[in-house]
Amino acid sequence: MTLELNQVTTIFLAIAVFVIGSYLNSKIKILDKYCIPAPVVGGLLLAFILTTLRGFDVVNVTLDTSLQSLFMLVFFTTVGLGASFGLIKIGGRLLVIYWLACGFLALVQSAIGISLASLLNLDPLIGVMMGAVSMEGGHGAATAFGTTIEAMGVEGALSIGLAAATAGLVAGGLLGGPIVKYLINKNNLKSDEELELADSKSTSSFSHVAAPITSRVFMMQLFVLGFCMAVGSYLGEWFTGVTDFALPNYVSAMFVAVIVRNVLDKFNDSIIEMKTIGIIGDITLSIFLSMALMSIKLWEIADLALPLFLIIFVQVAFIALFGTFVLFRLLGKNYDAAVMVGGFTGHGLGATPNAMASMDAITSRYGHSQKAYLVVPIVGAFLIDVFAMPIILTTINMFS
Repeated sequence: MTLELNQVTTIFLAIAVFVIGSYLNSKIKILDKYCIPAPVVGGLLLAFILTTLRGFDVVNVTLDTSLQSLFMLVFFTTVGLGASFGLIKIGGRLLVIYWLACGFLALVQSAIGISLASLLNLDPLIGVMMGAVSMEGGHGAATAFGTTIEAMGVEGALSIGLAAATAGLVAGGLLGGPIVKYLINKNNLKSDEELELADSKSTSSFSHVAAPITSRVFMMQLFVLGFCMAVGSYLGEWFTGVTDFALPNYVSAMFVAVIVRNVLDKFNDSIIEMKTIGIIGDITLSIFLSMALMSIKLWEIADLALPLFLIIFVQVAFIALFGTFVLFRLLGKNYDAAVMVGGFTGHGLGATPNAMASMDAITSRYGHSQKAYLVVPIVGAFLIDVFAMPIILTTINMFS
């Protein structure tokens, strides 16, 4: 029997998943101790239940997750509205370092996948699917390149890529928080965000007294968000059509939001009310990630052979060690660096929203990091493709 849930029921389940995850975090010490995001806890629990029901032929539940992209679009637009040109200048060097590190990661992930696949007598193209394609590329790249590789005669490439992307998404959600917590405790790190904002003229909108959150204030923020999303969506489509370089609408909307934020600040820095924007961002991120995690098809991971699990394990181990002992030092060994390592772990193994959720779980306890919230989504959602795509295409052509 198949049970198809509509949009409304799916959104309700996503909210319920977040509430349940929050409750479990408050009751289970190990979850709270290692800062596991509530959507990850609740989402994986529901995914396991749905997989069990399917496995015992009780019921096959399908979810209508068509609104995931909308929640993601809203969230990244709120990230853009929280940025300023002054803060971009502050994070400029860090952005370049982080970007280069992501490029290096794509190269190493491809090398690990191909070399271990060859060692285990698997087709090297299977290794390509278990490398940067499914790790940094996530489900989107796994779907696109999996179809291409299957057309080359490699059976199961798409399923293997999706399973690897799912495993990476889960690992990224589970590892990000604990790694950052370890770095914070070991190095006794604290957020100095308030001092930096006070010293920067470009962040004056953070210093004024926040207006009460009324319906009028809320609607004004929705108006600005809607404008940025609409313009950004059309801009992304136009850019893709002109250059043949895919620009996701949430990335273009985020860039439009950055521009809008800074233009408005020149005239009236009280138009953007960041407390309201922050609440909207928290809600949309939680719902999106809950929907993504609870709809994961865990049976795709269960179908993987032992050699494929081994490759995933090595990928996860490498990014954890590289982030903890190398990238953290390159980024400055401070609180911002630790939070960015959490983001690096999240999108390096699965998806940028995963990275944002890991950072949110940390910053909600230890303090905000504007640098991390600026650098990670810009690089993880868009700039990484500048390195990753040529590497992926080159390795596919090498072994085709």
